[in-house]
Amino acid sequence: MHQIERQIVVPFFDLDPMQVVWHGHYVKYLELARCDLLDQIGYGYQQMFDSGYAWPIIDLRIKYAKPLRFEQKIRVRAKLVEWEYRLKVSYAIFDSDSGERLTRAHTCQIAVDLATEEMCYESPAPLKHALGIS
Repeated sequence: MHQIERQIVVPFFDLDPMQVVWHGHYVKYLELARCDLLDQIGYGYQQMFDSGYAWPIIDLRIKYAKPLRFEQKIRVRAKLVEWEYRLKVSYAIFDSDSGERLTRAHTCQIAVDLATEEMCYESPAPLKHALGIS
């Protein structure tokens, strides 16, 4: 199974007036980890585009368990859990020091043929090739 972890130190400019990370910034942290994961596979966003496909996110779910705070060191884990018909990536955000899980999330992306702008009902060959699947 393909997975990656990315370390992040929560920056000041991500805080809201309550001195915790604004909920929308979590999506940025997930995106950073997802990009690392896709690059590790060899099918990052530029490779997707070059192969003739866009992969828009069609579903995003986040479960906020505990807030993230200024200068907190976190680990964002991204794991590829589905690829046959869509890309589904699951995420977990952990406190780097204690290991406590703070957030869970997942995203789903589908392939869209850039030439026809039609949605693909199964993952195209370039993704399968990157994953080593015939």
